[in-house]
Amino acid sequence: MIETGRKVLMHEADAIRRMARKLDASFGKAVKLLARSCGAVVVIGMGKPSYIGQKISASLASTGTPSFALHPADALHGDIGRVSPGCAALILSNSGETDEILKLLPLLRAARCALVAVTGNPRSTLARESDVVLDTSVISEAEPLNAAPTASTTCMLAMGDALTMALVKSRGFKEIDFARLHPGGSLGRRLRLTVGDVMRRKNRHPMVRSDAPIREVLLRITSSHAGSATVVDARGRCIGIFTDGDLRRHFSELVKKPASPVARWMTPRPLTVREDLLAMKALEIFTRKKIDELPVVNASGRVTGLLDVQDLLEQGFMLPNE
Repeated sequence: MIETGRKVLMHEADAIRRMARKLDASFGKAVKLLARSCGAVVVIGMGKPSYIGQKISASLASTGTPSFALHPADALHGDIGRVSPGCAALILSNSGETDEILKLLPLLRAARCALVAVTGNPRSTLARESDVVLDTSVISEAEPLNAAPTASTTCMLAMGDALTMALVKSRGFKEIDFARLHPGGSLGRRLRLTVGDVMRRKNRHPMVRSDAPIREVLLRITSSHAGSATVVDARGRCIGIFTDGDLRRHFSELVKKPASPVARWMTPRPLTVREDLLAMKALEIFTRKKIDELPVVNASGRVTGLLDVQDLLEQGFMLPNE
């Protein structure tokens, strides 16, 4: 059974690789046609391609391309009214001769729909009647009788994903757009979080003046369970930061001068982040600069909190692999 499963997976993977090698200018034309649609992208399929179409349509809609799936039988019994002028139709049919789909073509043309065929038969009626043809033909299905749709529907799904991602790139779809369309998921929530939502405030954020004795600063850091203290001026603006790294670098001198001001040992003019910055952007800064804490400021430049990289990890953010 394991060997059977492995053979099926390899067969379908090979089918996708062959499809990728023969991808041509028609793909770019299809992306432009779908992107220019002034209505929704209507995804149509009969039988197994109908289910593939539902997934493709859902992926399109969730990444900024309005879309809905339309079953041909329902369309022939009134649901064609859901198709507005200017829509683009993405039509899935391995044979390209599916009767229910061929009956739809004049209706789609009457609605002034652009037609993109995803088919395993580039010489079919569907292909001839379409504006663009994407070839998803396979040498054989992954099933011993070469009858049940397996490799062919996998190629359709992969082609749908390729179209979706190309549209994402062409539309300039950003993380914040994804978050707007996925408000209920944990990923969407993380993408919407700002530094102000995550940062440490008040007694969790040791904030001291430049003349504070280093002994007092260390006590504040310890009691706050923080890794640093932010040093501010009389107006509350950040002028420095004293971190665990500063402590290690100057430890032998600090123990001899515990009453010396923190200004003597701090790192001056540290990098800061705005409280309205997306938290995921702050994570990029932590990774790029190889630091662990960032003082947080408001629009006026006053310090309002401290962001520790551990706070982001606790929210489910992941550091990129080295």
